Amino acid sequence: MNKSASDMCEGPLLKKIIFYTIPIILTGVLQLLFNAADLVVVGRYRGSISVGAIGATGSLINLIVNLFIGLSVGAGVTVAHALGAGHSRDVSKIVHTALPTAFISGIILTIVGVAGADTFLRLMDTPDNAIVLSTTYMRIYFCGITASMIYNFGSAILRAAGDTRRPLYYLTAAGVINVILNVFFVRVFSMDVDGVALATVISQLISAILVVRSLMKRDDACRFRFSEMKIHSRQLMQIIRIGIPAGIQGSLFAISNVLIQSSLNSFGSVVMSGNAAAQNIEGFVYTSMNSFHQTALNFTGQNYGAKKYDRIGKIMRISLSSVFITGIVLGLTAYLFARPLLGIYITDSDEAIGYGIVRITYICIPYFLCGLMDVTTGLIRGMGLSLAPTIITVLGVCGMRILWIYTVFPIERYHSPESLYISYTISWSLTFIAELIVFLYIYRKRRKSLTTRAA
Repeated sequence: MNKSASDMCEGPLLKKIIFYTIPIILTGVLQLLFNAADLVVVGRYRGSISVGAIGATGSLINLIVNLFIGLSVGAGVTVAHALGAGHSRDVSKIVHTALPTAFISGIILTIVGVAGADTFLRLMDTPDNAIVLSTTYMRIYFCGITASMIYNFGSAILRAAGDTRRPLYYLTAAGVINVILNVFFVRVFSMDVDGVALATVISQLISAILVVRSLMKRDDACRFRFSEMKIHSRQLMQIIRIGIPAGIQGSLFAISNVLIQSSLNSFGSVVMSGNAAAQNIEGFVYTSMNSFHQTALNFTGQNYGAKKYDRIGKIMRISLSSVFITGIVLGLTAYLFARPLLGIYITDSDEAIGYGIVRITYICIPYFLCGLMDVTTGLIRGMGLSLAPTIITVLGVCGMRILWIYTVFPIERYHSPESLYISYTISWSLTFIAELIVFLYIYRKRRKSLTTRAA
């Protein structure tokens, strides 16, 4: 067993989980800070309409991209399983299959995103005063999506191998350049959303180059060589088996968010602006909690590969407790400081800030439920079962929200942004309970099977 697998599969877990998770949290927070720079720069120099125009693309971009991001999850889990089992040759094949898969995925996404941006945004009822800006932002953004896919696949491999620091370093370097270019393009060249989109593309390219370079310099089974780059059919099927359900889950999850965004768009550009700024703030809470999802995924993956099922139970307890505490603390912090935080993004509309406070109130305070749901998903998927959490999420999150939009939301007394936000809390609660039941059933079944074979 190599050192990275040994680190996850042996010794006390609490300290290792915390030290593994902290760089992931910092990576996500930095990424959001750099993304927030897009909104802050256009908000201060171009106004709240530009903020809303960028915000209107978020759920749509996630809908289009998430299917392929799921494949990066599949690559990470299969690497973790192979490392835990000590199968170095399989690890190498997975790595050399994953990166060309990322490249092909990026090309497909570029074609879909650039060609369909205007049509997709109009289907979402994006207001006329924002549609041109939103379309411009999306088209430029998707021109750099291939680099983003390569970074996501590469960082998934590094994290599966126990390295959470290098993705943090690379994102920091790319993000600083992104912020500098944001100000340069918008302030100096008087560009609008096109300037921040171009800055994002350049920073994504830099992060992709750095993560590939890191894989090329490794001295273990995760080392990448261009001469060995090849899509191996068996390893690709392993990635697809876990990745496609994860991607479908992410895409269907995004569909419900697109429908909610479309419903919010019907309230006008002021609500859109407040919602976009609030989403960016709550993103800091989400990405901190979601870091424990990635930790649970990779720790469970390696210990499952090593057949150390007792440790998986400990991973569950530590991860759920950690994400609960993180969600409570950060959610309440966002709520208590909502107005000054929103004022960073929106400087020309107190009404938009008011709508942002409404969203933060209804989303951030119970946000810990979303964290519990995501960690449980990671636990199940780390044991190699990707279809079960997908079905549960589709029914519990997507199905419930869509049902709410078409049954409760049209009722006059419930036709409000607050009503849409309540659907989040209900869907998180239902899905977490269902996933926890499924995880416990699968976990106990696996332990019993191992005990029976040992006897």
